Amino acid sequence: MTDAPRPFLTRASLCADLRRLGVLPGDMVMVHAAMSRMGRLLNGPDAFIGALLDAVGPTGTILAYTDWDGAYDELLDGQGRVPPEWRDHIPPFDPERSRAIRDNGVLAEFIRTTPGAKRSGNPGASVAAVGARADWLTADHPLDYGYGEGSPFAKLVEAGGKVLMAGAPLDTMTLLHHAEHLARLPGKRIRRVEVPFATRAGVHWRMIEEFETAEPIVPGLADDYFASVVRSFLATGRGAQGVVGEAPSVLVEAAPICGFAVEWLERNGPQLPQI
Repeated sequence: MTDAPRPFLTRASLCADLRRLGVLPGDMVMVHAAMSRMGRLLNGPDAFIGALLDAVGPTGTILAYTDWDGAYDELLDGQGRVPPEWRDHIPPFDPERSRAIRDNGVLAEFIRTTPGAKRSGNPGASVAAVGARADWLTADHPLDYGYGEGSPFAKLVEAGGKVLMAGAPLDTMTLLHHAEHLARLPGKRIRRVEVPFATRAGVHWRMIEEFETAEPIVPGLADDYFASVVRSFLATGRGAQGVVGEAPSVLVEAAPICGFAVEWLERNGPQLPQI
């Protein structure tokens, strides 16, 4: 005898879960989600996106980290450049067409292709946003140091936004790369990589410089130290924990957790020399 299938979760039931967790009308919410943990959704990821938009309402905004599916890192030489024989074979980055990176699950690409979505112009740090302030969030994304000042991450903090982790591992909270940028630490790892951009005049190659995001910003930190930061923040009594669909979820305010992360890094990372 087979088990009966689990009941469907709906856009309305997911919205109710989000409201219970603390997502409010007018909120700006950056979302990370493991869709496989959320349960059996009627209409799949689009039901969750609809629920998010219902929860924040017409004056709110949702956004997701997209990166891009360039996938040519193995071709780079020691200076971060692409060898001449490969340059014509790498599709250039186009904010309107380039896919979101696949490593972070399906939701980012679903948000990127939602009608009305906007996508920022820094390839590796790009975000897609839908809602009232999507244009503002995604405009003028700096190409160098794209997690720093003027970035969508800085704007999320400035706007009093929130971060939702719906079943997603806590060490995937992308906002904390903004804290890495802000923290006063010696010896931050830097990455330089050559990127092709699609322009009306053809492909334009540009070297982009960024603090390293594929490994800890400085030596000596655990690979998953973001999770330690988030757990320590929650242990102070800030943030909310609950369930969205079937996914254990966390909702935090962007500015407080970013500030907490900066302090954590400056306390636990290498120290600047005393003057």
